[in-house]
Amino acid sequence: MTKRSFKIDKDIFRENLNKYTKKAFHMLPELDNPFILDIGCGSGAPTMELARLCNGQIIGLDINQSLLDDLTKKIKEAGLSDRVRPVKCSLFELDFPDETFDIIWSEGSIAVIGFERGLKEWRRFLKPSGFLVIHDDIKNFPEKCELVSSCGYDLVGHFKLPGDVWWREYYSPLEEYITKVRTEYGNEHEALLVCDNEQQEIDMFKKNPSRYGSVFFIMQKMKKF
Repeated sequence: MTKRSFKIDKDIFRENLNKYTKKAFHMLPELDNPFILDIGCGSGAPTMELARLCNGQIIGLDINQSLLDDLTKKIKEAGLSDRVRPVKCSLFELDFPDETFDIIWSEGSIAVIGFERGLKEWRRFLKPSGFLVIHDDIKNFPEKCELVSSCGYDLVGHFKLPGDVWWREYYSPLEEYITKVRTEYGNEHEALLVCDNEQQEIDMFKKNPSRYGSVFFIMQKMKKF
């Protein structure tokens, strides 16, 4: 962070959760040179982890150009411009040919479109027997499990991240960093506003940490549906 931007790079803390992206990826069978679509990639913490985990081609898709600019910078710094490509697009306007991707990945973004709608609409973009990996809110978990098969997928597996994981590995380190920023930039109004905004999210978490549990679903497209 610099005094000019007053921007907190939350990917520093989001990357603490990359071990769970890795765990989900290793629940898939080994695929050679998979074509992956990362929907709602943001600034690309999971996207870059996927690039480290395989030798495939990856499209990171998001509607926020500022976040995509951050991802573009990471791609260039890692020398991955030949394998990872950011694309600006809304989740509501996906326009890829049918059966394009071996894997569709989505961490924290399917809630924008809805779990059932996402499963139904994204299915056609998967190759036969392709895989869909979703990281979503744990709310309505039993109902979501039922939707997996009714939307045309086999559930390969799943695992949960309880609220204490989010506190220990994301929100607590972020709060410690915010405290340091307040000390260093105590006279900078803009910096303090950024800190206040981030602290609001942390305080919401503290009020109801169990609500922030999440779950990874690893699914495979049914051949006949």
